[in-house]
Amino acid sequence: MSKRRLFFTAAAAAGAAALLPWAVLHGRRDGEGWGRLEGVRYAHRGLHGPGIPENSLAAFHRAAEAGYGAELDVHLTKDGRLAVIHDSDLTRMCGVPGRVEDLTAAELKALRLAGTEERIPLLEEVLPLFEGRGPLIVELKTDRSNDAALAAAVAACLDRFHVDHCLESFDPRPLLWLRRHRPDILRGQLAKDFRRDPGDQNAWNRLALTNLFYNVFTRPDFIAYRFQDRDRLAVRLCRRFGARTAYWTLKSPAQVARAEREGALPIFEETEKEDIVEQDAT
Repeated sequence: MSKRRLFFTAAAAAGAAALLPWAVLHGRRDGEGWGRLEGVRYAHRGLHGPGIPENSLAAFHRAAEAGYGAELDVHLTKDGRLAVIHDSDLTRMCGVPGRVEDLTAAELKALRLAGTEERIPLLEEVLPLFEGRGPLIVELKTDRSNDAALAAAVAACLDRFHVDHCLESFDPRPLLWLRRHRPDILRGQLAKDFRRDPGDQNAWNRLALTNLFYNVFTRPDFIAYRFQDRDRLAVRLCRRFGARTAYWTLKSPAQVARAEREGALPIFEETEKEDIVEQDAT
């Protein structure tokens, strides 16, 4: 590495380190309703398993009946409806090419999830399952420039039901919309160590999301960070200064217990749900 490049790399690292405490301290502390989310375990994409696909009505019904909350993913369809599915690309879950955002709700309803008879549910179909039951963590899955439209549609849909909830996203843009237009809704910044797992993020977003720099603008109520990355300095500072946290995706009772000891909302995964359910029953 040249001396010039080494200098700029060191300067960028020093600048990032200096920004960290400032960014973390810009989270919101007085958002109402957090107490209704605590003390609950959240089934990641519903309580799914063999024959019960993720983000299906069957998975959410099972989670609600078991007394859990749920984490779920929401996309905006071509006709402005809210589809509950993780991937925008339909290949993995439905075995067909195409993107959620390019199809209408009716076209999506014609598909089946993971070779079962389960269909892609709409958010308005999931919410009644949790009225009077566990809360929901709703992830906003933006596409292209639909961040404001998605945030507004999800907020309006949630207004129609009596379900405790919070919203989260990797994309800071819908969180900024919520801060400006719906400050009554608890909002969270999703993040992980993008150095290890860059995905499709550009270099700046990898740095900013990993280190929670967007907190300065979005003032999130909580940080939802990947469990195995929780020792990042940004997350340690969150805990040090009392920021609220959620951890994903927990895959054993030990990880759930660790998250709860650290005061984080635990979002647990399909592979170990049976063990977690059995632990709850003992």
